[in-house]
Amino acid sequence: MLITDLANAGSTPVLTEMLRFSGARQRLLVHNIANMDTPDFRPSDVSVSGFQGALRAAVERRRDAGGGEAGPMDRAASREVVRSGDRLNLSPKTSRGGVLYHDRNNRDVERMMQDLTENAMVYRTAADFLRRQGDVLKVAISQRV
Repeated sequence: MLITDLANAGSTPVLTEMLRFSGARQRLLVHNIANMDTPDFRPSDVSVSGFQGALRAAVERRRDAGGGEAGPMDRAASREVVRSGDRLNLSPKTSRGGVLYHDRNNRDVERMMQDLTENAMVYRTAADFLRRQGDVLKVAISQRV
């Protein structure tokens, strides 16, 4: 019971969801970059703001149900983000931006690289916050100051 309470306390569930989402999105963005020169390839992406809205709604439901920042949180899901157990499955939509090249490939290299970098920063930030929470917990358990 103690471990479950710790896993559902504070920002841990939110950071975990952010890690899952940004990890799944990173795979999608890398796929887009890897197929940049493939004829007829259309890059796809998911709505970051849609996921953030679903995550915000899940946090608000947890606050309403538990009266604070503790207790289990519903998993965030949106039209493009589908839950499958502990895993997030993305249902990306085809991007509309970019330049249509002679090979009928619709791409915007600068935007792809920007999305990849921004997503990696979100992943790293969430991972750093989770690691720091684990470090604080480790210190508390070992009873050192």
